Amino acid sequence: MSTESCEYGVGDCSYKMAGELAGITVLVDAFYDYMDELKDAKHIRGMHSQDLSLSRKKLVYFLSGWMGGPKLYAEHFGSINIPQAHKHLTVGAAESDAWLLCMQKAVDDQPYAASFKVYLMQQLRIPAERIRMVSRS
Repeated sequence: MSTESCEYGVGDCSYKMAGELAGITVLVDAFYDYMDELKDAKHIRGMHSQDLSLSRKKLVYFLSGWMGGPKLYAEHFGSINIPQAHKHLTVGAAESDAWLLCMQKAVDDQPYAASFKVYLMQQLRIPAERIRMVSRS
């Protein structure tokens, strides 16, 4: 399937548009780099361990399956319910906004089609909102 004619969210189209595993890894690395750099993300960065290696791997693996590619998270870590996995954290609007800011900047850095960038951020707002809704905040 050509990525020029695929429909985002259908099959592995989004996975291919993101550059498959290599592209998703670049996206996730940029995301965590922004989390380290941005003052607005200091609080959410503090919710993670100092060494982000495992967090990076888990997010790459999760996004791979979430975008229609290989279900690497499930293969390596088992099933996941994203809101429940974050329920122990206090995530309010500020934390959700900071996460989305880091992701938006990371997405903007990627060589994705503009329409895919918009689609991806619209889709990422859904789990971000669900996490906020089940949080202890």
